[in-house]
Amino acid sequence: MRDSESGLPQGWEVRHSNSKNLPYYFNTVERISRWEPPSGTDTDKLKKYMAAHHSGSQGPNTARPEGKIRAAHLLVKHRDSRRPASWREAQITRTKEEAMAIIQGHETKIRSGSTTLGELAMSESDCSSARKRGDLGYFGKGDMQQEFEEAAFGLQPGQMSSVVETASGLHLIERLE
Repeated sequence: MRDSESGLPQGWEVRHSNSKNLPYYFNTVERISRWEPPSGTDTDKLKKYMAAHHSGSQGPNTARPEGKIRAAHLLVKHRDSRRPASWREAQITRTKEEAMAIIQGHETKIRSGSTTLGELAMSESDCSSARKRGDLGYFGKGDMQQEFEEAAFGLQPGQMSSVVETASGLHLIERLE
């Protein structure tokens, strides 16, 4: 049996991590938590529930820490990704080629101006940062995977990368600051 609104299996609920400022999944019976939705989740219902209840923009802007940049991303994982699971899907089975077709479709929509990376990330990104419009906050050199870091630091604020491949999957990266 599932929770009718969230699509989670019975006994599971969405909670919010104060330390990471992100939602996570908690089983009230077994007292266990996890970042990815449990198996048996209705992912379509969960997407709608998360967009309605756990999407929010980052709080007030603070000064940029020295040597750090701020970026947002949209991640599409595939079955060969380092962790082929996400808040959207308990087990990701798509091929790398299928993931590439998906992310290239997202890139086309963003570049055409019909949507923004942040808007699309909230429902389509396989990263838990989707709740924050893909915003990863501030990070410095050495904080991210090398391919991601090189692409992000190579952008000017307001610019978006082409598709970037890392061990996590395929990314579109937008430099915010």
